[in-house]
Amino acid sequence: MITEKHEQEITDYLIFHRLPLDILVEVKDHMISQIADIQMEENVGFDEAFLKTKKLWGSEFKMTRYSIFYQEQIPVIVKRIAKVKYRSIFKKSLIFGLASFTVNLLLIYFSTDQETYSDLFRLYNSLFVMVPFLLWLFNKNLRKYVKKDFKYQGKSFFTIYQQNLGLFVLTLNISFQLILREDKYVFRFFRTDDPVSVFSLLIALIIPYILHTTVIFVLINFFEHKKTMTKMNNFLTI
Repeated sequence: MITEKHEQEITDYLIFHRLPLDILVEVKDHMISQIADIQMEENVGFDEAFLKTKKLWGSEFKMTRYSIFYQEQIPVIVKRIAKVKYRSIFKKSLIFGLASFTVNLLLIYFSTDQETYSDLFRLYNSLFVMVPFLLWLFNKNLRKYVKKDFKYQGKSFFTIYQQNLGLFVLTLNISFQLILREDKYVFRFFRTDDPVSVFSLLIALIIPYILHTTVIFVLINFFEHKKTMTKMNNFLTI
């Protein structure tokens, strides 16, 4: 039988291995189930069953490097789960970024002159500043999760998405810089016969796409983080 004290011992063990809480909760459930099975099948106490379970999970908790965005080493299981989740988010971001890129191109054909395009360009790109800013403004309780040192018991991130929320401030700053600039190369290339440097044109097309994709990536991480935190309310209030 798994008592409340035993559950806390399992939780402390997983926190020691620096699992983000959303992954910790899932792993904890699996470990409790395995410990209970070992106790029943082998007729042993909690300590021995827990020790055997830790050996089964040993390879999953080995520390490894993931990417430049993770300054610290993380457990193998976290790396594997992060790859799957981030890959899914990144694919969605690329698709929405492509849609945003298409809107940017459409603005060219809706514009009668360079000045009109510049106004529409700034107006459209200001959305990529205003939306994150409003989310930041109206979600006071979630601001603290942007801090790298804000961890559960000083050891574990609250969710696997928390690490990426630090990009919030960076993307806001870069988006604001994009609004201030005047894009002349794209309009000239598509709507006039004036010569345009290929390099300048590519930069003018690629930078907004990369920026929009990054902002969308951060926003999806934000909503996933918020949704996950809501699911973990019961755990956090224990």
